[in-house]
Amino acid sequence: REAVVSTQSTGNLSSDIMTSYNFKSITVVPPSKDLVDIILSKTQRKTPTVVHKHYQISRIRSFYIKKVKFTESNLSEKLAGILSEFPKIEDIHPFYADLMNILYDKDHYKLALGQINMAKHLISNVSKDYVRLLKYGDSLYRCKQLKRAALGRMCTIIKRPNSSLLYLEQVRQHLGRLPSIDPNTRTLLLFGFPNVGKSSFVNCVTRANVEVQPYAFTTKSLYVGHTDYQYLRWQVIDTPGILDKPLEDRNTIEMQAITALAHLRACVICVLDITEQCGYSLTQQCELFNNIKPLFANKPLIVALNKIDTKRPDDLSPEDKALLEQTFKKDDNILIIPMSTFTKEGVSEVQNTACDALLAHRIEQKMSGNKVDNIVNRLHVAQPKDGTRAPHIPEAVLAKRAGVKPAEVRKLEREMELEMGDDYILDLKKHYDLPNPDDRYDDIPEIWEGHNIADFVDPDIVAKLEELEKEEAMLEEAGVYESEEEELTEEQREVRIKAGLIRKEKAVIRHQHRLNKHRNRTPVSERVIMKKQGIKRARSISRVTGDTPMDVDAKFTTKKAKPGRDVSGLRDAKQVKVVKKMKKRSQIKMNQFGRAGEADRHIAAKLPKHLFSGKRGAGKTDRR
Repeated sequence: REAVVSTQSTGNLSSDIMTSYNFKSITVVPPSKDLVDIILSKTQRKTPTVVHKHYQISRIRSFYIKKVKFTESNLSEKLAGILSEFPKIEDIHPFYADLMNILYDKDHYKLALGQINMAKHLISNVSKDYVRLLKYGDSLYRCKQLKRAALGRMCTIIKRPNSSLLYLEQVRQHLGRLPSIDPNTRTLLLFGFPNVGKSSFVNCVTRANVEVQPYAFTTKSLYVGHTDYQYLRWQVIDTPGILDKPLEDRNTIEMQAITALAHLRACVICVLDITEQCGYSLTQQCELFNNIKPLFANKPLIVALNKIDTKRPDDLSPEDKALLEQTFKKDDNILIIPMSTFTKEGVSEVQNTACDALLAHRIEQKMSGNKVDNIVNRLHVAQPKDGTRAPHIPEAVLAKRAGVKPAEVRKLEREMELEMGDDYILDLKKHYDLPNPDDRYDDIPEIWEGHNIADFVDPDIVAKLEELEKEEAMLEEAGVYESEEEELTEEQREVRIKAGLIRKEKAVIRHQHRLNKHRNRTPVSERVIMKKQGIKRARSISRVTGDTPMDVDAKFTTKKAKPGRDVSGLRDAKQVKVVKKMKKRSQIKMNQFGRAGEADRHIAAKLPKHLFSGKRGAGKTDRR
């Protein structure tokens, strides 16, 4: 029920507070000099920079009015950001409000923010006044002087609260170092004199690593650790040591602990050193408890007697025992638990008791409120019908209790291997569950394309093969396979020799034809060649001259090849050279974009005007 109620009510408020005031996210507050440089450089970079006296006066006025308004808007935006990011003391949780009052002085903090707010309003008024004057400027010179005066007055106003800006920057840095304490979540809060073992307890029960030293006031601020109990997240807060003196005499370190005790809804754990090794007697520690007892109103309280590893509570003197009983045992709500952070004896008991007490207290508070009815009406606790539900005990456990021997357990292969040693052989087939146990060691059939290969094997194949081999041997011995070589006649040998020569000649002709096929000439028949030369094709001529047709072919040259298309129509080689150069030049652009796609970068202008014209500003110049 605690988880349900806390999720419904407290969780939302806690998350809102922590998210609204995340002190670590506050922007850096620059000094006035840096702020002036930032704003003026931004004005120079973000507004037009070129104006001439021959422009129309309305254009000149708007030029300088724009600069004044831009500077004012940037300054106001910076100051407004500072004012909005710093927490307002009236709006945050009282714990943080008092803590900021102790650490930073509430009056000084408000005065610093007030000066920033006043500077913001003054800058706005200066801008309005000078914009009004610029509307009546009659020349470029006067408009420029008005602009200079406006920016100068704004810078002067910014420089005045320089001390407030520096103070706020220190506050920002310190706020960022504060622990993230949720004032509304489940919390265990420790307090006591210095050096009684509060930090050691936090280190034992949480994952925090608080410094522990054997001298007083090692802890000078609040430290937070987190632990888990009953699947819930708890925060454990370690406070600085408190001395027994009036409230107005306490310093800043002690007041942090007083603020936590006053405002945090937590279970308070009062740590006492019964050995008095901390430098303060048990009487002084009890007096401190009585003095700040009003801060424990409506809070569960646990008293932890620390360092029992050195001195047990039974070893206390009768006076000290009576003092403890008089101080704590007269109130029934106070629990006294001994512990030792050195041996960790009793530490978990203190933690669990404190957590249970706080859970019960939170439920009691919520049940007494007005909003609980809406939640209780939605809760239903299921109850068993029989009233009592006996625990379920397995039958094997009952049999074991009755003394019944369990059934024999099969030996594991590993146990058999250890017993037999080197003689052990792994047999995986002995446990096969088959209808006929004798089939366990049969060969597993080989399947090929859905058929058992054993179905297609002839059982008498070996005997048949042996008979076939014997029959072949007998045929070879009888000379059935022997053949006589044929003897060739003289005429057959001559035919074979001529056939070989013919084949060789054909191969030579075929090779020559492949070589001539690729030559660049038009094939001309023998008849055309002879007609052109005026030679008649007759046997008498061949007989008279002694020439053969193949001899005629050798007398004529091949036909001249036609000129290529790239040189046709040109007079000489000089003109061909000029034309080729023109062709190469015209293809440059096509080659550049021949392989370019839509994803390739295309720079239309190598020197864009908006980057390489006008006056240089005060910004970066590396891109120029």
